[in-house]
Amino acid sequence: MPPQPPRTLPRPWILLLPVLLAGCGGNWGWHVVDPFDARGRANLGFMAEGLWATVSLSLAAILLSVLLGTAVALLGFSRYRALRLANRLWVELFRAVPILVLILWVFYGLPVVLGIRLDVFTAALLAIAICDSAFEAEILRGGIQSIEQGQREGAAALGLSRWQTMRFVILPQAVRRILPPIANQFVYVVKMSSLASVIGYQDLTRRANELVVSVFRPLEIYTILILEYLVLILLISAGTRWLERRLGADQGRRRDG
Repeated sequence: MPPQPPRTLPRPWILLLPVLLAGCGGNWGWHVVDPFDARGRANLGFMAEGLWATVSLSLAAILLSVLLGTAVALLGFSRYRALRLANRLWVELFRAVPILVLILWVFYGLPVVLGIRLDVFTAALLAIAICDSAFEAEILRGGIQSIEQGQREGAAALGLSRWQTMRFVILPQAVRRILPPIANQFVYVVKMSSLASVIGYQDLTRRANELVVSVFRPLEIYTILILEYLVLILLISAGTRWLERRLGADQGRRRDG
């Protein structure tokens, strides 16, 4: 009789495995997040209201981070030593500062140092974007340096300036190559956005914390929180793979043409 392949759990059951294992104990109360119970539905709805806050902060932070990172990366290719030094200082400084520390400093420190008081969204946005821009700058630097020298020589032969070469020849190709690491950084930003809850930002994590205080069921609430982030990250990953396939198909059609 031929050997049978090992049986594996379907993927949906893998997502529910933490819940099933946690429910095997004697002291648990999944009724607080039971969608078939009125109180459970209310608790789930309360947690879900933080979804848009998480998504909006993450999207705004990654967009601002990419813009800042692009500017910082281009400084590193300047012919002026002072601008190249500014690039290294920015990258080394903000790559070393923990995001949580910078969030606290921006929210509590700026009013003291500069007299600027920011709301929780703006403070978290600036802190996350500034910290992540150091990584974005290094990613873009690697992408630009990966473009073959022949591309620059061809652009120079066509009479393009240094700026035109970077804008029309180098950057479009570099963006395609750095899309996977940029997507990884977006996932990182989504997870790091949970740190904004420490200054009162009403994201998924803050909602979960407030619910734990009221129902005293951290196991159940934080398990649901994990599943929320897991679903969100899986959707982002699926969207990134779709975009990579589209860009790859477009590039293939250009080569065939």
